[in-house]
Amino acid sequence: MIPDKYKWKLTDIFKSESEWRKKVDSLKSELQKLEKFKGMLTKSSSNLLNALKLETKLSKEASRIYLYAGLNSDLDTRNMKYSGMKQELEQIFSNFAAKTAFLEPEILSSEQGTIEGFITEEPELEIYRMKLIDMFRTKAHTLSEPEERIMALTNMITSVPESIYGTFSNAEMPKPEVTLSDGKTIALGSAEYGKYRASVNREDRKKVFKTYWNNFEKFKASYGEMLYGNVKTDIFNFRAKHYKSSLEASLYPVNIPTEVYHSLINNVNKELPAFHRYLKIRKRMLGVDTLEYYDLYAPVVKGIDLQYTYDEAVKIVIKALKPLGKDYLKTVEKAISNQWIDVFPTEGKRSGGYSNGAFYDGHPYILLNYTNLYNDVSTLAHELGHTMQSYYSNKMQPYPLADYTIFVAEVASTFNEVLLFNYVIKTVKDDDVKLSILMNWLDCFKGTLFRQTQFAEFELKIHEEAEKGNSLTGDDFSRIYSTIVRKYYGEDKNICHIDDYINTEWAFIPHFYYNFYVYQYSTSFTASVSLAEKVMSGDKEALKNYLNFLSAGCSDYPIKLLKKAGVDMKTEEPFKKTIGAMNKIMDEIEKILDKKERSK
Repeated sequence: MIPDKYKWKLTDIFKSESEWRKKVDSLKSELQKLEKFKGMLTKSSSNLLNALKLETKLSKEASRIYLYAGLNSDLDTRNMKYSGMKQELEQIFSNFAAKTAFLEPEILSSEQGTIEGFITEEPELEIYRMKLIDMFRTKAHTLSEPEERIMALTNMITSVPESIYGTFSNAEMPKPEVTLSDGKTIALGSAEYGKYRASVNREDRKKVFKTYWNNFEKFKASYGEMLYGNVKTDIFNFRAKHYKSSLEASLYPVNIPTEVYHSLINNVNKELPAFHRYLKIRKRMLGVDTLEYYDLYAPVVKGIDLQYTYDEAVKIVIKALKPLGKDYLKTVEKAISNQWIDVFPTEGKRSGGYSNGAFYDGHPYILLNYTNLYNDVSTLAHELGHTMQSYYSNKMQPYPLADYTIFVAEVASTFNEVLLFNYVIKTVKDDDVKLSILMNWLDCFKGTLFRQTQFAEFELKIHEEAEKGNSLTGDDFSRIYSTIVRKYYGEDKNICHIDDYINTEWAFIPHFYYNFYVYQYSTSFTASVSLAEKVMSGDKEALKNYLNFLSAGCSDYPIKLLKKAGVDMKTEEPFKKTIGAMNKIMDEIEKILDKKERSK
């Protein structure tokens, strides 16, 4: 039995389901009030203000209502009651979007100067300035009111592929069984796979990989239909909104040039030799003749099995985050002690980890699946980074400016991983333990910079293929994925051998349903490495700028926010600094390895 202190306290959101139901009914009723503003928005500043205030109020309530249903569902994806609650809300939100579809076209029927005059006349409109002026920037992609209403109504169906994926992957996909070298037979769900792929026993790793991915192979056709359904949704949206591509449709609304995406892929491909150097180091440390894909998560130092209880992890993370100041740490401790975190895996619980900051008037929630690995310690630090950005933005920004964009979302999380590594490595004296920690941090470069860019390249490629009118079946996805993964891991250079069952790994990645999300892990990682170096140096101005960044929400465009924080994402400097840091770590690892070999 898991003690309550390690579980979410969802009564902070609603005391009971009956209270939740009353809010749902109230929201349905309140939505009808929006229509009275139709045709009135540009007649006066007060009309515009009152309409936007009502939309804000309803949006905040809707987020809270959905959060309660979503978190309950994630605790047990098998429970159809909560799935039903989410489905009901999705229909309400589609109606909400349809009823507000007139807002943007009606505002854009006026002149930008008129709206700016309204803001000057009515000070309370100032918190909507960013949103209002941005409407004019994206005017070419705003449809007529009837068309926007239809687009809003499509939300009822465009979310289906992701919903099916989540339900099938987490609740209904059969778990294959595998018998390990100790005679133990386990059912391989995603949590078990995450644990046993890091087994010390190579044959166990091989069995786990083969069994797990061959199971995905059985459902490749279904996963292909799910993902293709999502890609088709992106294509429909970009064509309906008059963008040039799915990529532009994703990036333009938040003012990110598509060149940033292409530049990341190009830069990472140029630096694949650095990644291959990492793979050669892993091969050397494992002492294998051929590095296999199933060796990528294995502990590389014999006799060192870094295991930490959750309570130990908490202590380590708090010490690691000390450079961020007392106020930051005080809130982290509150998150841990006040049940903002659901810690351990349970049957039917959603896999992976996340932080959700949608409870604006309350606090964020973190989902973990903690299994005592060092990677779980890192995940705790990572998700606390998200939580603190949500907490600060919600605390310091009015609701319309609190929800920061995805592009900056991963900076705060990976920043914390940088601090964790630098704290832990300074506390280690033993060479073997130091090697283990250094390699774990190097694995973050692999997983966050190279692997996520590999995913980003795959995501771009499948959209490009679909946009040309080419088919995308499960076999097509596997073919495209196979080409990219083999290039990254240097199979043709005998760097790492890739078994064919890995071709279906694409079906495992939920982020492919988030519309060009994954590249931001990579860009954020490069930004956070640069920013963390300044803060760790004791630069008080750098710390002030970083905390201001965490508190900024969406009060400015993401690239501008990062520049204010101290990093210019339009240049190659953050990427070069990150590769430089990676090479320094590899230099240190090779130095220790050479020393150990000389002493034999």
